[in-house]
Amino acid sequence: MSEALTPTAQQTLFTDARTHNGWLATPVSDDTLHEIYDLMKWGPTSANCSPARMVFVRSAAGKEKLRPALSSGNLEKTMTAPVTAIVAWDSEFYERLPELFPHGDARSWFTSSPALAEETAFRNSAMQAAYLIFACRALGLDTGPMSGFDREKIDAAFFTGSTLKSNLLINIGYGDASKLYGRLPRLSFSDACGLA
Repeated sequence: MSEALTPTAQQTLFTDARTHNGWLATPVSDDTLHEIYDLMKWGPTSANCSPARMVFVRSAAGKEKLRPALSSGNLEKTMTAPVTAIVAWDSEFYERLPELFPHGDARSWFTSSPALAEETAFRNSAMQAAYLIFACRALGLDTGPMSGFDREKIDAAFFTGSTLKSNLLINIGYGDASKLYGRLPRLSFSDACGLA
């Protein structure tokens, strides 16, 4: 299985990919959203817990529900994005573990510790958000992940009466390269990594 991706594929997923703030008026179809999910769902999570749940906001009415929760810096780029994914986590993700992890009683690992369940759901849904970004890039789309929003307002607008809690937002579409900021630096290996 471990065949290295071509340099071109590595560029698509990492080195040439950018966080977009402006969007072309090209729609993203529901079929494409299904393709994105069908790729990202294969990314690994702890005990295959798969706690992420997504709402793909693409209608004018849906965007208006988002508007009051957005920070001023994220307002225009979100309202003009073809799709905004609300990546949430299911606080009762463990109820699906008998199906998702049939090898043992993984459900009991989390029902006995609410703190562990919350930490696991939040961490793994964040990983799944990263898989969503890479799935979008693999299918030729651009993304703009962000955390500048009022979580309580998002949860009240989209998840009232459910076990879901928002984690982050990801704008999805075909980016307008004319609205990109200059490429920002990254930390070097020696600044970010250690060897033990």
